[in-house]
Amino acid sequence: MDNAKSRILIVDDDPHAVEILTRMLSRQGYECVTANSGSAALEKLKLQPVDVVLLDVMMPEMDGLQVCEQLAKDDGLRQIPVILLTAKDDLETRARGMALGVSEYLTKPINKRELFTRIAAQLHSRELSRRMAATAAAVADPSKLS
Repeated sequence: MDNAKSRILIVDDDPHAVEILTRMLSRQGYECVTANSGSAALEKLKLQPVDVVLLDVMMPEMDGLQVCEQLAKDDGLRQIPVILLTAKDDLETRARGMALGVSEYLTKPINKRELFTRIAAQLHSRELSRRMAATAAAVADPSKLS
């Protein structure tokens, strides 16, 4: 998948972290959308599609896991890969995130190379899922094979 066509939502209450991630990802050709809270992220997701969400766990009012709970309840949003970013590296948080459908979990400080690799893997996986769904639909209805 071409990075220039991929949109990433960065959700973090720390403006410095958002700035750093936006700069790193923009240099890789990704289009970045940002939100400074969980509720702002949910609003943005309803307004514009994204390919991956980078989501901080520890935020005031609505933390990253609460955002994941909301995403899991929404048929239109639950398929978006979520990569949790946090300084909190405990088994309970990881397990809860995975139970909510989180795709990846990275601890801060974020290793740039690992972040790029994980994003690329999620984008590739999502593209394969889309192709498989299109193929299944075409097999079910051969008139769509044009």
